Amino acid sequence: MDTLQERASHLRENPFLIAQEQLRKVADTFEIDDDLIGVLGECKKAVEVAIPTTMDDGSVDVFTGWRVTHNVARGPSKGGIRYHPDVTLDEVKALAMAMTWKCALMNLPFGGAKGGVACDPKAMSTAELERMTRRFTSEIVNEIGPEKDIPAPDVGTTPQVMAWIFDTFSMNQGHSVLSVVTGKPLAVGGSLGREEATGRGVLFCLKEALAKEETPLDGLRVVVQGFGNVGAVFARLVSQAGATVIAISDSSGGVVNEKGIDVEAAIAHHSGGGRLVEFKGGEPISNDDLLVLPCDVLAPCALEQVIDERNADRVRARIIVEGANWPTTPAADEILRENGVLVIPDVLANAGGVVVSYFEWVQGLQEFFWKEEEVNARLAEIVAKAFGETWALHAERAVTLRAAANGLAVRRVAEATVIRGLYP
Repeated sequence: MDTLQERASHLRENPFLIAQEQLRKVADTFEIDDDLIGVLGECKKAVEVAIPTTMDDGSVDVFTGWRVTHNVARGPSKGGIRYHPDVTLDEVKALAMAMTWKCALMNLPFGGAKGGVACDPKAMSTAELERMTRRFTSEIVNEIGPEKDIPAPDVGTTPQVMAWIFDTFSMNQGHSVLSVVTGKPLAVGGSLGREEATGRGVLFCLKEALAKEETPLDGLRVVVQGFGNVGAVFARLVSQAGATVIAISDSSGGVVNEKGIDVEAAIAHHSGGGRLVEFKGGEPISNDDLLVLPCDVLAPCALEQVIDERNADRVRARIIVEGANWPTTPAADEILRENGVLVIPDVLANAGGVVVSYFEWVQGLQEFFWKEEEVNARLAEIVAKAFGETWALHAERAVTLRAAANGLAVRRVAEATVIRGLYP
């Protein structure tokens, strides 16, 4: 664990303080009661656990994990589990709060939660990951459940990890509990369309924004930063829709090709273990330089705080669509607004994943599963409705899309809190 402690975090600002600052801005803009903001600005519960894990060489590493519930006013809490060396409690708390707003904006019957383990999954074997995941699940087994708190994948976790969580929880219950976790493989109760859902939702939001501006997608020049599940899926779908993806990257860096990148070939290269900076379909480029390339659409789909006050003024995209959580800091947001950049915020743009997670949860409870066409159609309907409501408030109040989206979400959670009252 010493290696993890010595790493320099990618986070330059405290993410939970940023989340609370954004909440206060929403309260000021939409005149929400201070007492309510006091309640909504804190997390309901945060559990920290030690995860002793036997490694392949026989040694024992003790990892640290968290499960945080932000709010349950609108229903059981919902949120992913992140495996990353830089995970901190404040990051998990901020992401849990973001999940509350995301679920409310999509009008899902969930509150927000998040989990994380400070580890490097890329440096661990499959057997080590399984042992760690099962021990972590055992440590939080009393915190999660289909009517209490439902985990899902996030950065560094996969459908296989969700299957281990599902199995461990079910073994503790003595029977299979399909809806304890979402993002599972199809063979154990996953939903068709779930793997592509977040990237597909990003594309839906981009299309809605372009429709408002009466701008065709065909021929637009797109840059995608981050090539995990969200970035790779979005890159593939947006290129299939007629856009030209001119640059892509992963944590190693990326490639740029003004004539367009063969996204399918890049996905095959990356899936085979290759780094994108070594992909032969373009010229190498760093992540920092990629973010400021001239383009029509920039999609940051990796980690938080990649656009801040140091580089925001050099961003030359006309539209930013946030596939990642918290990729833009508040200071950068203001710079982008002044420069006329339209930012489609994370709470709206990347909500496709939790929408289809909701579908998977429902299907698991019913033990009746839908066709992929039905899943995608319902996803499109929910995202389009949320985008339309956000755009209307954005136009009516002359505020950014982020302020409008957060305003809608916070007001819905505040209303539920008032109606339910405080117990006792």
